[in-house]
Amino acid sequence: MEDTHLRLLRLLDSQPGLSQRALASELGISLGKTNYCLKALADKGWIKIRNFRNSANKLGYMYLLTPRGLERKASITVRFLREKRAEYESLKREIELLSHEVDDSRNSHHPR
Repeated sequence: MEDTHLRLLRLLDSQPGLSQRALASELGISLGKTNYCLKALADKGWIKIRNFRNSANKLGYMYLLTPRGLERKASITVRFLREKRAEYESLKREIELLSHEVDDSRNSHHPR
């Protein structure tokens, strides 16, 4: 869920006026999950939800990150980046090992 919250915070930071439907589409999650996550972020004090009326007189919303939300976004981003770097290093080592295995296998089956 923290990954979804980070993605949502990043998206809201760059495009605070997106509709819930647009947010759901951008994140690749259901509208219900988007609504649930927005409510959770608001309950934690990470975002403020402001309503406004657009030219068609329909109720719309703007989702604004609070100072606390910006801090959480930064700390989650640091942790996420640390995890992704570790995953990257692990994958890099695994690719090197697999490459050596393939090279060794080719060399042992094809004597020169």
